[in-house]
Amino acid sequence: MFTTKHHLRTARMFGVALVAALGLASCATYDDEFATINSRLDQLDTKVQGAAASAESANQSAQQANQRLDQLEGRVQKLETAPPRKPRG
Repeated sequence: MFTTKHHLRTARMFGVALVAALGLASCATYDDEFATINSRLDQLDTKVQGAAASAESANQSAQQANQRLDQLEGRVQKLETAPPRKPRG
């Protein structure tokens, strides 16, 4: 009877060791997947930063265009309210 208990204990320890080994081996494949995901995230981050820089540049250009339009609007209003010119001749 002692040998049966000993065999069961050995079998349990072997089972635990096997489960632990398989668990640790599967972590290695997750490391590869995490590396791939991190690489993709880095690429997306670079694209987002580029898009944000482009958007900022476009915003600045639009603000400059609006300032020029405001300046022209004042000149147009002056021309519209000025007395009409007399034709020459």
